[in-house]
Amino acid sequence: MSFAWLKRYVPRGIYGRAALILMLPVVCLQLVVTVIFAQRHFEGVTHQMADAVVRELALVQQVAAQAGTAEDIPAVIGEELAPLQMSVLPATDVPMTNERVWYDYSGRVLIARLQDRLAGFRAVDLTDLSQVTLWMETGNGPVRVVFERRRITASNPHQLFVYTIVFGMIMTLIASVYLRNQLRPIKRLARAADAFGRGQHMPYTPAGAVELRAAGAAFVAMRARIERHIEQRTLMLSGVSHDLRTPLTRMRLGLSMMDDEEAAPLLRDVEDMQGMLDEFLSFAKGAAEGEPEKLDPIALVQEVVADAKRAGRDVTLLPIEGDGDGTMRLRRGAIVRAIDNLISNAVRYGSRAQVSVMLSDKVLRIRVDDDGPGIPQDQREDATRPFTRLDVARNQNKGGGVGLGLAIAVDVVRGHGGVLRLGEADELGGLRADIVIGR
Repeated sequence: MSFAWLKRYVPRGIYGRAALILMLPVVCLQLVVTVIFAQRHFEGVTHQMADAVVRELALVQQVAAQAGTAEDIPAVIGEELAPLQMSVLPATDVPMTNERVWYDYSGRVLIARLQDRLAGFRAVDLTDLSQVTLWMETGNGPVRVVFERRRITASNPHQLFVYTIVFGMIMTLIASVYLRNQLRPIKRLARAADAFGRGQHMPYTPAGAVELRAAGAAFVAMRARIERHIEQRTLMLSGVSHDLRTPLTRMRLGLSMMDDEEAAPLLRDVEDMQGMLDEFLSFAKGAAEGEPEKLDPIALVQEVVADAKRAGRDVTLLPIEGDGDGTMRLRRGAIVRAIDNLISNAVRYGSRAQVSVMLSDKVLRIRVDDDGPGIPQDQREDATRPFTRLDVARNQNKGGGVGLGLAIAVDVVRGHGGVLRLGEADELGGLRADIVIGR
């Protein structure tokens, strides 16, 4: 039997699920104990008290039957059964149904007991919780009997339910406070991990239970290793790129002394090598360039598009979408490089590009469309890998490259906790690249 349908009713957060695991058994146990105790205690006590009153009512029936007429019944009962403290009067109008308040649990048991044990029982009114009004048949016709309610049912039967609810709420409150304190270290660990995924270093100290401390210590050690690895990679590639620029500069100076016809092909090769080194350095920096700062993403995209236009690229900025505003914590240099790479790829493999921005309260989306050949769906994942060049999908005759443009963009977007999605442009028909970052 599948219980998948229960998932929609289960809380999504760990606090809600832990509270459900903790409180659901307690509530069920309280309900079971309350019901069993009510059945065993209140029903048993009510039966015993009702049986005693039934015997008294049977005696009232016998005495009332011996009276001469119905009008003589009150006097006879008052004279012979005065110790019973019951008011007995002839009844002219007998109700057809029993009456009680909806929460009178013992009244339900009492009505069933009177119907079963009292001969001549007609009806009973239990709406007044201080007294009982009962109608029954006698040898001289129906009579109405009034006596105190405490003689036939246990007093304050609702107290058990009140105590159960009150103390259950108090224990639930105590458990909630304790549970919140236990789950706070998990939330801190989740926030630190999420910040690290966005390229931010949030101070974190392991705390909480032993298992949580172990998990926190493992996260701190892993974060340190990753940061050390990124730093070493950046230093290594930056050093290599810097060291190679010196011989390239000497080669460019040497070629400048040669004839233009002979030096032109070699100069193009040197320029290509210089471009490759620049891309290697950009890839080495990745999302680690600069510190996160509060930036206006709309103004940032407008600035990048303006710079691209000044560089002679055919790029258009569409109207801003969404109702969001304000700033976001972004690494300025990294996010600018990612957007510029997407625009450069768009105008390199196509003739023009369109840029649009959608900013809401929850997400930032930067979209770059081109009119180029696009990338087949089965090759889009490969296109985001470093040093991958898709000759079939993208025309390589329109400019050199080492296959790092999309890889740099993916690395930057992931460093901000987002994702780069590739698709097909609806209007231009080429490649669509979406940068999606949560706020």
